[in-house]
Amino acid sequence: MNHQPFETWLLEEQTITPEQKRVLQSHLQVCKYCTALYETGAALQSKQMASPAPGFTVRFKKRLAVQRLAARRHKFWGLIVLILGALVLLFGLAGSTVLSIVNSPAEWLTLGIGYLLFIITSLQAFTEFGLVLLRVAPSFIPPLGWMVIGSAVAGLSLLWTVSIWRFTRLPRGV
Repeated sequence: MNHQPFETWLLEEQTITPEQKRVLQSHLQVCKYCTALYETGAALQSKQMASPAPGFTVRFKKRLAVQRLAARRHKFWGLIVLILGALVLLFGLAGSTVLSIVNSPAEWLTLGIGYLLFIITSLQAFTEFGLVLLRVAPSFIPPLGWMVIGSAVAGLSLLWTVSIWRFTRLPRGV
């Protein structure tokens, strides 16, 4: 059974014409669903709305302030633990290198040049690999495959953007 105009008339608090009232009354005599909806609405309208206990807003604001302060403390201590953990990890991994730098400037200079050469040669190798891949890949992948790859990259980018937005959004107050 179609309940559409009757549900709208019963749920929205607007005046209806006498013709609509007559049609609604005749529908209520045959439809149990709409009759229950009408009776529920009438029961809800007849009840008086409860008012909050005295001082509710003051207590709510105090509790909200306490919760915000606790959240701020939690974030602060979490940041402290994160920084300390990162420093312990950094010094644990780079401790021997730092000691060799302090003990001998020649080793520091050799180590620095070695890292610099490693980075430069790695970048050159990745560049050559990328160029070869760009020359060879178009002949192996059909245009439909490129469309699928492009769509997947676009979808993942959208997902990444939405997740960054969701996690960095500040919650609004009450």
